[in-house]
Amino acid sequence: MTSFLRTDRSRTAAVWLFCIAALVLAMVVVGGATRLTGSGLSITEWKPVSGVIPPLSHEAWMAEFRNYQQIPQYRFVNQGMTLAQFQGIFWWEWAHRLLGRMVGVVFFLPFVVLLALRRLPPRLIWRCVGLFVLGGLQGLLGWLMVSSGLGGPQNHENLVHVAPEMLAAHQGLALIIFCAAIWTGWEAWAGQARASRPGGWGPATAALATLVYIQCLLGALVAGNKAGQVYNDWPRMNGAWFPRSYVLGGLWRTLTRSQAAVQFNHRIGAYLVLILALSLAVAAARSRYLAGNFRAMALFTGALVLAQACLGVATLMLAAPLAFSLAHQLLAALVLGAAVTLAWRAARLS
Repeated sequence: MTSFLRTDRSRTAAVWLFCIAALVLAMVVVGGATRLTGSGLSITEWKPVSGVIPPLSHEAWMAEFRNYQQIPQYRFVNQGMTLAQFQGIFWWEWAHRLLGRMVGVVFFLPFVVLLALRRLPPRLIWRCVGLFVLGGLQGLLGWLMVSSGLGGPQNHENLVHVAPEMLAAHQGLALIIFCAAIWTGWEAWAGQARASRPGGWGPATAALATLVYIQCLLGALVAGNKAGQVYNDWPRMNGAWFPRSYVLGGLWRTLTRSQAAVQFNHRIGAYLVLILALSLAVAAARSRYLAGNFRAMALFTGALVLAQACLGVATLMLAAPLAFSLAHQLLAALVLGAAVTLAWRAARLS
């Protein structure tokens, strides 16, 4: 039994994985600030290693500034920007990329040490390898996203910001890594599951986590289209229950580029998440046969979703100010983490 416990669970590995999730969460928030401040295109080259060193001289700063002046965002949005103003947006993007590099280092070095010390449960090794691969793909996807807003053939639409669908894909992969780190962390903390009988809680909690994840993607489309700055009444949209300008070209363009469509879809997603989360919370509170930790997690998740819905309405009606928008994005990720934890606990009901 001692050997089984030693090889099947590791609280050290669990804490490491939860730290990875926290770093990814920080990266998502800083990424949100980078987007909201219009900073995401300020670094026009991808230098995975040398890019960690920022410009250290006036000449180096001017070289970076000249690169930025060649892209559509400068010509159509920030024409006449001073070097000091450019430095303000540069530091946001640099910090975002630095956090990405930190996640890679904080993942890889402890992973090697845990393997060498045999403190990582064997059944989780390949899951961790998969997380590392996803992290590398996230860096590549981030550069492809930035490329969508730079000059050249890859920006055939002359976008002055990154393509909204690329922003959603970039955030979506980050949240997959975030969720996988949390789930694997709980697996390392608790050890291998015994025979379980989750009944109706497993599918219901998995549905909630899936809906929250989709809602986060819809929120990224709202952000990418600056759709939080229009239709700022609630519960209607410009006085109508369904926006008249919902359709914008074909289906794909409507779903990804129409301000009316992405905001309307995000609202509907919020209602669905709220209904399911509160239903689960009420059902868990009324059940006499649930473990206390599952019931508490269901109630906590429901409370988080309710708070997020209220914050979302306030953010919308205030036309998405920076502080409210960042708080809304942070709470969205926390809701997703809670929903994933609830789904994991449902899988362990016995």
